[in-house]
Amino acid sequence: MEEKNKETLIKLLQQHKELGISEQIDYQKFYLYSIITHSTAIEGSTVTEVEAQLLFDEGITSSKRTMMEQMMNLDLKAAYDYGMQWIKRHEDITVDWLVILASKVMARTGSEYHAAGGDLSAAKGEFRKLNVTAGLGGKSYMSYLKVPARLAAFCKELNKRRKAIDANDIVAIYELSFWAHFELVTIHPWADGNGRTCRLLMNLLQTEFGVLPTKVLKEDKAEYIQALIDTREQEDINIFIDCMTRLHLQHLMTDIDQYIKSVASTTKMVDKQAMRQKMVDKWSVKPSLAEKLVDILEYVADKDEITTEQIVTHFGFNATTAKRYMRQLTEFGYLEAHGGNKNRTYSNSNETL
Repeated sequence: MEEKNKETLIKLLQQHKELGISEQIDYQKFYLYSIITHSTAIEGSTVTEVEAQLLFDEGITSSKRTMMEQMMNLDLKAAYDYGMQWIKRHEDITVDWLVILASKVMARTGSEYHAAGGDLSAAKGEFRKLNVTAGLGGKSYMSYLKVPARLAAFCKELNKRRKAIDANDIVAIYELSFWAHFELVTIHPWADGNGRTCRLLMNLLQTEFGVLPTKVLKEDKAEYIQALIDTREQEDINIFIDCMTRLHLQHLMTDIDQYIKSVASTTKMVDKQAMRQKMVDKWSVKPSLAEKLVDILEYVADKDEITTEQIVTHFGFNATTAKRYMRQLTEFGYLEAHGGNKNRTYSNSNETL
């Protein structure tokens, strides 16, 4: 991982923690739903996050989506639920366990294959018995005959790294999870579901060591796939690690920005409510009128000067009503009037929102 990205990652995660974003009600649940929805979207699902929430929480299916898409999401949700509970036990990751994980990912959507090497069921997590390529014109993955031995070696190395890692080294944890993702997808053990299972394993490793799981959004698909290709062709794992780090940083920054805006919006609403109540109590203004006056003050807040005509245009008041509102706000001390009747303008006074 590039040094500048290491520093940024630590800072953003610290800011994320200090803001208490993860402490919001149901944050973990909705974060997981987002991970699942985007992971299936990369594989062709068009189920939205809202539709996934209704599907997972209420069992409500969408008439706009195929049953295959919705079962794909249900399968991945079940696989995450199983994996999250299992990884907490810190047991060795074995070939048999990966088979179980893959079978849950493909439980309702896995197909039966009749290949030269024999029959297999993706729904049972059985290894591919056919050779595959990485897309049209892409290089072939390893022979299916080599998969069992290579997967066993991967599990051995992964467990060795898990035991040796410093649980306080956040950067090392992410690097391990990204490495595991790439290695597993390169082995490509299954006929279908490799991407979902590899992203799931990555997230489980992150969860095991208590760091925020990495999302791969559907909008990231092109960059994500290209990084896998480039890493494989150039045999440089740092390409994939740096790509995944950049994506994680982008999503962290987006989450932090959205949270700050949300808090600011909530605070502003509280201020508006307090201002309306102040008008009711101090100036004996009716609540309905106070609401209109506060809306005007909010509109004026970021402007140097404003005219009655602008109020008429923006709010749809008639001229007489707009003048009365502006006169009241001036009398209450919230606005200052400038100029004569024909060219009068208004600006904020010291007592505003």
